[in-house]
This record gives sequence, C-alpha cells and structure tokens, in this order.
Amino acid sequence: MQATAAGLCLAALPLAASAATADAETDTMVVVGTALKVDTPLVETPRPVSSVNREELDNRNVQQLDEAFRYRAGVLSGHYGSDNNTDWFKVRGFDQSTYQDGLRIYREGFYQWLPEPYGLERVEVFKGPSSILYGEAPPGGLINAVSKRPTAERQGNVELQVGNRYHRQVGVDTSGPLTESGDVRYRMVGLYKERDGDLDATDNERYYFAPSLAVDFSEDTTVTFLASVQKDDGVPVNGFKLPYGTVESTPFGKVDRDTNLSEPGYDQDKRTQWALGYELRHTLNDTWAFEQDLRYSELDLDLRSTYALSMVDDRRASRGHVYRDGGIDSWTVDNRVVGTWYTDRTENTLLLGVDYQNLALSGREADDYAFGEPIDIFNPSYGNYTPIGSDDLLSREIDKEQTGIYAQNQLRLDDRWVLLGGVRYDQAETENSNLTAGTTERSDDDQVSWSGGAMYLGDNGVNPYISYTESFDPVGRVDSAGELYEPREGRQWELGVKVAPFDWDGYVTAAVFDLEESNTFVNSPAGFQVQEGERTSQGFELEGVGYVTDDLKVTAAYTYNDSRLEDDRRASLIPRHQASAWLDYALTGGVLDGVTLGGGVRYVGSSVDADNSSADVDSYTLVDAMVGYEFADGWQAQLNVNNLTDEEYVASCEYWCYYGESRSVIGSVNYRW
Repeated sequence: MQATAAGLCLAALPLAASAATADAETDTMVVVGTALKVDTPLVETPRPVSSVNREELDNRNVQQLDEAFRYRAGVLSGHYGSDNNTDWFKVRGFDQSTYQDGLRIYREGFYQWLPEPYGLERVEVFKGPSSILYGEAPPGGLINAVSKRPTAERQGNVELQVGNRYHRQVGVDTSGPLTESGDVRYRMVGLYKERDGDLDATDNERYYFAPSLAVDFSEDTTVTFLASVQKDDGVPVNGFKLPYGTVESTPFGKVDRDTNLSEPGYDQDKRTQWALGYELRHTLNDTWAFEQDLRYSELDLDLRSTYALSMVDDRRASRGHVYRDGGIDSWTVDNRVVGTWYTDRTENTLLLGVDYQNLALSGREADDYAFGEPIDIFNPSYGNYTPIGSDDLLSREIDKEQTGIYAQNQLRLDDRWVLLGGVRYDQAETENSNLTAGTTERSDDDQVSWSGGAMYLGDNGVNPYISYTESFDPVGRVDSAGELYEPREGRQWELGVKVAPFDWDGYVTAAVFDLEESNTFVNSPAGFQVQEGERTSQGFELEGVGYVTDDLKVTAAYTYNDSRLEDDRRASLIPRHQASAWLDYALTGGVLDGVTLGGGVRYVGSSVDADNSSADVDSYTLVDAMVGYEFADGWQAQLNVNNLTDEEYVASCEYWCYYGESRSVIGSVNYRW
C-alpha cells in the first residue's frame, strides 16, 4: 500500500480542505470543509477548494498570508516580491478577494486589511468564481482566513523567534474552559514582531491581540465572540523597479535587488485595524438550524509611498507618490438556515441565506506623478523633493452597500451521486464622492449568479465531477478620470476528479478549467488600471498530499495556466507552468529521535510583461528548508530558511518589474502545553 500511495502522491498531487480529523476506524483523514457553508467532505463536493492547516503554517513558519499557498496548485504569490504592507495573490490567473471567518475583508485601493498568520487556524482558497455563496468576488476566487477559536481542552503556546533582517517576534496563545462544565471557553492570542524589509531602509513593527469567547447558552445554542486589534508602523517596501536595469541590460549593469527608489526618510505606513463580531449557531429542530455571522471592523491608514515612474535619461528615473490618510468602517452580516432530511435513497441539504455588506471609506489623498527630482537608479540619493501639502490633497468618500439573497441545494442519491445547484441575487450600490471638486459618481448594479455541479462517488474513492460557477464584482474604485469602473463578471466550467482511497492517508485532485472575465483590468502604459474587454484562463491543475510512510509526508502541486487578453496576447505576470514539492520526515528512535526535517522546491515558469515586449521574465527555481528538534517534553527548536541559495531573480513584470524575495532565515523556540 505504501508503494501505491507513493506513486499516487508523486505522480499527482493535494486536495486540501478546511479541517481534518482522524477517523477512529480507518485511521485515515476525514476532510470536512466550509466551501458550501455546510459541513461536507470536500472530496465529495464538486467545488475546487484547497487549505493549509495550522500544522503546515507552523512547519513552514508562514510570516505573511501570501506565503500560505506556495505549495498549492492554481495560486501565484510572491510575484511582487516580499511586500510588508499588502498580501498579493493571483488565483487561476485572476485577482481574488479576501475573507476572514467567511465575511469579507474590505480592500479598497491602498486600504488593505492584513490578517496576522499567527492568529489563524487555517487558510482556505476557493478557486474560480465564488459569488454564489459569498457575494461580490473577482473571478479568480477568494481566500478565507479562519481565526483561532476557543478549545474545549486547556492548551497553550509561547514562541520566540529571531532571524535575518533583524527579525524579532514573540507570540503567546492560550485557550481552554473557564467553567467546570466547559460551557464557557476562551482563547487569547497575542504577538509582537518587527523586521526590516527587503529594500534598504524599510521596516515594519506589529502589535497584535485577538481574544475570543465561546458560550453554550443551551444544548442548542452556541455563540462565539471574536475580536482582534492590530497596529503596524513602518516604512513600506515599494518594490517598483523599471525593466531598464532589471530584465533589460544597461551600460551601468543591473539595479541592485535591495536598492530603494522611494524616499525612506519621508515615506511611512501607519495602520491600525480592529474588529469585533460573533458567530451564532442555533439548532431549531432535528431538521433545521439557524446560523448568523456578524462583524464590524475599522481600519485607519496614514500612507506615504514613493516609487519610480519612468526613465528620463540613461541613469535617472522620474518618480510618483501616493498619499492616503483616511479609514474604512464596514459592517458584514450573513444569515442562513440549513435544513437536512433523509429518505431511503437520498440525503438532501438545503441552504437559504441573506447577507449584507456595508463599506464607508473617507480620507484625504493625493497622487503626484512628478514627485521631486529624478533619482539615480544605480546610486540613489534622497531628500530632493517637496513634501505633499494640504493644498495638494483632495477629500474623497466611498459608500458601498450590497445585499444578497441565495439558495443552494445538495442532493446525495444512493451514495453514488452528488448533485449541487445554487442561485443568488445581488443588489449593489456604490457612491464615490470627490468632496474637494464637489462631484459624485454613483452606480446601481443588479446581478443573478448561478452555479451547479455533479459528482459520482466511486467505490474506490475516485470521485469525478463537473461544475459551473459565476462571479460578480462591483468595484468601489475610480479610474484616472475619477469615474467608477464597471462591475467585473466571471464564468467558469471545470471538469475534475478527487481521489481519496479509503485505505490511504492522503488525497489527490486533478482538474481542467475554462475561466472567463468580462470588464477585466489591465495596466495602461502610463501605469493606470483600465478596463479592456475579456480575459480568459484555461488550465490544468494537479495537487496532492499524503503519507508515503508513517514518518514521511509529501505535498506536491503542478499548474498549467494559459491566461490571455481579448486580443490573444498572453496576460502579464501569469506563468504557464508552476510546480512545487515539499517533504516532511520525522526521525524516530536512536540519537536523532525528535528531529524533523522538511524541504521544498518551487518552480515558477517564465512570464511576459504588460505589452508582451522584450521585458519577458525568465523562470526561476527556489529551495526552502526546515529542521526541527523536540529537545524536551513540550519544547521544540526550529530553523526555517526560504530561498536557501539566496537566488536573485525578477519575479514578474507588468509595466514595472519586481525582484523576488531574498533569503529568509528564522530560528524559533516554542513551548506547548
């Protein structure tokens, strides 16, 4: 069986899921997820979902959310380098939206909510259009960060970390019951960390605190209260470099990877975000249950960020500057009822829901496209600029409301077929006001989205499926003329198979997909985002995770993606090929008992720039490594190295070009009880 498992895992690759528990009878993993907003084994649903759990986040010492899916299919990250104030993903060649605990995190323009990985239990990626249950979303899909929650058992963790680039971190996580009966449970997660950025004279300092409380009001009713507050203060890593000096040769050689072309003495990124909400679960009777999720959040931002704009001669570049001083207030609530009933041949689950999202953004802003004197990109000197003044600022307000009504039915027939269908109606209103100019842009958008799928459940755990999904994304930003963008719409067909042999602790999934977006965004030669026609992605994904032996776990993935614009040009940033593999091996017995070794290889194929010109980007291969040692009961030391060989590479170009992350070395010691 081990040889069969090894062959499956190395030849194909993981279905991830939102949670995994051990089955007492088969000693294999039972994967259950929230992709459908109802508990369903993900290997038995015709939807593409992957997940990274807490154990893997710890093993790879994930520091930023966009590091989570480096070893999963269909997800591109790191294409803008290591950014200390934004998480960047492309899913199946498209943008994605980010959720936390199933509710939207608003990211409008430079106002970016950043989940702290230390406070998460797992991270999920929903591939392809996902509007049917989650409302507005780009066609690539969505990322859902799931917060740590109170536990029935008393447990805790204290962790200390140090690393290169002056990395310092201390984290505390404690949880357990507050009453003898266990009907009230708590969790408190806190963290402090600081680290220099990948560019000279950049850094970030973070404070994070997330308490939560779960209360069983009765056998039928539980409420979990979730709160968090996070404060970041630093100098942003602005990795914008030009093709000249990165992928194009010059008489003066290459621009160094760590060269900072911004204004480190003037630029700043000060951000405070906090949220408070709850999750209500109430059983109405043997058939029906009511669920409600609600969150209120605020984000305050004071951002000054300078970047290279265009070359003015063979050594100097003009620069632009982004100034934002404002905040976002948002409400999100999702109400749903779930009904499940059975006959001799069927199991039927009906989901009915209404959700509401409200965003209010207000702030002062400026975009200066002739900021200061040109800068020598090979030997920069700073201070040759005039600070942004109050007369340069305009005041803007964006108000956005969306109400969605959705229904989904899942029918399981004869334990052989799973039939899934859903429909959603959205009504969205967006109002963007330039208070300085006294102008207002308003849009009212209505949309009906459909989804459906069918899966056959094989006796041997091989489950083929077909699915169709749609997405709808009204955009709250404005273009260079101050006008609101048109809503983006997406459609996807997918044909795949999910494999979960009953006698093997592992999973394999394979899928082909055809994804299309209308009103797509592209970068203009002037650096502005414009909407141009349609964009498509057609591809193939393999993903797998499994234990080859009791001590050796293999995770591997491969992605082929042909992403094209309406005029048949290749879409920038998106490589056709990606592949990765990670091994975890636990040594048992002898003098090395307690040692864990991990290592991975990531390959990213070549990509093109925005106008498909000579600034094509070569492929690159990176090596990661980990070694851990449990040296006493509850105590573990660990060393993680990403980009082990310190490969210097350009990760992507899209008008600007971006160097990939340099070598990262972090050592940690933690105690668990």
